[in-house]
Amino acid sequence: MKSNYDLIVIGGGTGGNGVARMAANAGWKVASIDSLPHGGTCALRGCDPKKMLIAVTEGVEWAKNMKGKGLESETSVNWSDMIAFKRTFTDTMPPRIEAGLDKAGIDVMHGAARFTGPDSIELNGETLRAKHFHIATGARPMTLNIPGEEHLATSTDFLELPERPDRIAFVGGGFIAMEFAHIVKRAGAGEVTVLEMMDRPVSNFDPDLVAMLVEATAELGVDLRTQAKVLSIEKQGDEFTVTVERPSGTETVTCDLVVHGTGRVPNIDGLNLEVAGVEYGRRGIKVNAAMRTTNPAIFAAGDCADSGLNLTPVSAAEGRIAGKNLLAGKNAREVKYPPIPSVVFTLPMVATLGLSEATAKEQGLKFDVHFEKTDGWYSSLRVGAKWTAYKVLVEQGTGKILGAHLIGPGSEEQINLFAMAMGAGQTANQIKAMIFAYPSYASDIGSMV
Repeated sequence: MKSNYDLIVIGGGTGGNGVARMAANAGWKVASIDSLPHGGTCALRGCDPKKMLIAVTEGVEWAKNMKGKGLESETSVNWSDMIAFKRTFTDTMPPRIEAGLDKAGIDVMHGAARFTGPDSIELNGETLRAKHFHIATGARPMTLNIPGEEHLATSTDFLELPERPDRIAFVGGGFIAMEFAHIVKRAGAGEVTVLEMMDRPVSNFDPDLVAMLVEATAELGVDLRTQAKVLSIEKQGDEFTVTVERPSGTETVTCDLVVHGTGRVPNIDGLNLEVAGVEYGRRGIKVNAAMRTTNPAIFAAGDCADSGLNLTPVSAAEGRIAGKNLLAGKNAREVKYPPIPSVVFTLPMVATLGLSEATAKEQGLKFDVHFEKTDGWYSSLRVGAKWTAYKVLVEQGTGKILGAHLIGPGSEEQINLFAMAMGAGQTANQIKAMIFAYPSYASDIGSMV
């Protein structure tokens, strides 16, 4: 093992690998370290494997929606086959990524790195030194500090379940809980419960569209309980009892598995950042617009930094800025975030971009609200979709799009087109003037503004 490097990257996911490659391509001596196989949360334990499971359950949803419309099919999900399908992607990624790093001349290492000084770390009992460091360690499930917390399964555990539990409860009502609840219910689970402490799930999304998602979730057969504060989790034999406090009193849920879905926090606890002169707070490592930390020789990006939204494309963008500034030897570039869309991949999907109606009002903006349920539109009728709608905020006078919020099939791609339009400063009239392929989900956009 070499002991001296120009750059050591801690974290082998989206926010780190690009930086390692940029430096290696410039002739730097680089090491890339991860405590797990390289690939990061998104590719191995999050976004990508989750969507592979969703793809299977989309078949169930499609068959249900097309029943009586000419498609004669009875569908069910073979859980073990679905997990095996997911592994056709996740099992191949680490060796591919690590081989690519190795080919670029990067030393690939595994273990839990911790700083021992401003220019040194300890890894597996060895001391490594570098002129520069880049931290991209991502996030971990937040600590809940409740009795029985050790009984919680993580999202990683869920994605590796060899068999489907029949009774499953999710603590929290964010992305993870809602998406997984939809997956496992369509896969045939008997009792699926979501326990959300707030008034509604996925609270960062438009409340009117979330209300529709709540109805769709109830219709699916998921027991979604809001204003539900989990007090404790007890294990009795092979089953768990979750005790919950609600406005109406104390309730319990008995199940075969309890999954942590309350959110994630920066994964920086074991890095010993203090000795490296790197400041951090509740939201993560403190960075400036150049992605540089309070130690000028150390950069950070992605979910471990107190920077942009905790989304994979954001970490990649931040990593590019960090890499350019590392190579320049100065703050040559600053991160500038374009309009960033976000999607919760339930069925129906819900997408959001830009300002919410409430935030736009708080900012004193004058705008028109274009809100309509679209289950009667051709694009919804064609696929038997019931829960579809849009809400678009158009600024008065300028015609600029302030925010776009969508629910239903095609939302995950429509929201990207809105992001391109908003990034380019296009007005509602300019969007209306565009000619899209028809019929398509994209061709609906002109009618939304």
